[in-house]
Amino acid sequence: MQALFTDETNAIQERLAQDIGAQQYQIWFKNAARLTLREETLEIAAANAFITQWIRGHFEKPIQKAMEAVLDRQLPIAYSTDPSLSPAAAAKTGPSVPAQTRLFGQAAPLRKKSAAPLKMNLHTFVVGVKNELAYNAAKTVISQETSPFNPLFYHGGYGVGKTHLLQGICNEIAASRPHNRWLYVSAEDFANQYVLALKTRKLDAFRRRFRSLDVLAIDDIHFLANKNAMQEEFLHTFNSIDLAGKQIVLASDAHPKEIGALCEKLVNRFVSGMVVRIDPPDFDTRCRILTQRVEALGRDIRRDVVEYIAGAVSTSVRELEGALLKLIAFSSLTGGKITLAAARQVLSEHIARTDPVVHNSDITSAVADYFEVRPGDIYSAKKERTISLARSMAMYLTRRFTKMSFPEIGRAMGNKNHATVILACRKIERAIADNAELRWRCPAGFRVVSAKEACDRLIEKIS
Repeated sequence: MQALFTDETNAIQERLAQDIGAQQYQIWFKNAARLTLREETLEIAAANAFITQWIRGHFEKPIQKAMEAVLDRQLPIAYSTDPSLSPAAAAKTGPSVPAQTRLFGQAAPLRKKSAAPLKMNLHTFVVGVKNELAYNAAKTVISQETSPFNPLFYHGGYGVGKTHLLQGICNEIAASRPHNRWLYVSAEDFANQYVLALKTRKLDAFRRRFRSLDVLAIDDIHFLANKNAMQEEFLHTFNSIDLAGKQIVLASDAHPKEIGALCEKLVNRFVSGMVVRIDPPDFDTRCRILTQRVEALGRDIRRDVVEYIAGAVSTSVRELEGALLKLIAFSSLTGGKITLAAARQVLSEHIARTDPVVHNSDITSAVADYFEVRPGDIYSAKKERTISLARSMAMYLTRRFTKMSFPEIGRAMGNKNHATVILACRKIERAIADNAELRWRCPAGFRVVSAKEACDRLIEKIS
């Protein structure tokens, strides 16, 4: 059995090297990491905290892909650091095991293990003015067996901490209430499991698994838009958990009423709980996030460099951490010092490519308010004149102020065809060029405003 695991380990190693390339493999894995395959876990030890974080952030998907190719399944990955794996330590001590084993470690004997914890926890969540309410709501869910609000629904742009909070809640509940049954999944995973249950005629087992939980956390719930059968299944799952007095925590990139093609029953369920918006962190919070990450990686970076990164990257924690990791990688691989001048040079391209401050949800909210319609109407398939005009203006402004492509805008606007987005943008462009009048109905009667004036007011509102 031991040899079997060693063979599988070697096969995963070979597949990983093939997928990521010899150069990347040489830099990040060769004699600096050890992989140990157990029955239910793949354990990866690296020479230091920086290499551990880099492998987790950049190679976790290729590792999972290599595992699936070799084992026909994916296992949880547990990370750790082992200073003896560093080249300096290896040079001092010399090889104590065969080279092949030193790279990835000997296979461990088979043994049962509890499920590995999720990657993120609340201890590492940096609280600021933009996410304090979201954090306090999470602590309430953790501290009380019966939450005062159900569901807890987080929404906001990408990289603001929604997934961090969902995983943190699950990890805290696992630690404080070990008797509770909890599950964290993405909405896509929920949908895939549902389809598999239908195909294999195991729908009863699927329902028992999800509906008997004490805490169900689902990320990216907007994925269920336009999937009527899955929405119906999730509605019954939601009702079962809610009636049992258990907790549901959800996350989405938009407010429930702004998720297009979501059935009214689900929207009503979602808004009946606590809906919390999470905005991008302010400058002070971004500095504290970077400082925490620097300390976790065991590095020492000057305050002016931290403030430069925090000032230049303002929309997403992921982009913030990505900029920091790129800078540390440059220093580690070249031996250069991390100075302010070096930071400006190394991060110039990264900062130029970061997303703009304006997000699709901000634009839609501003347009809905101006035309006096609901944001959900813009995402819907309704074709009334006022709603259609508001939707066209939202598409035009999204194209103008973000880097989203026509297909991406279509998906964000309730899974519209990209051709619809192109036509809407051309329609508003012509109206502005001709300074045509826009006419729509609002609760107070008809309004008539020139296209240029309407666009200027919306731009001012968005800014």
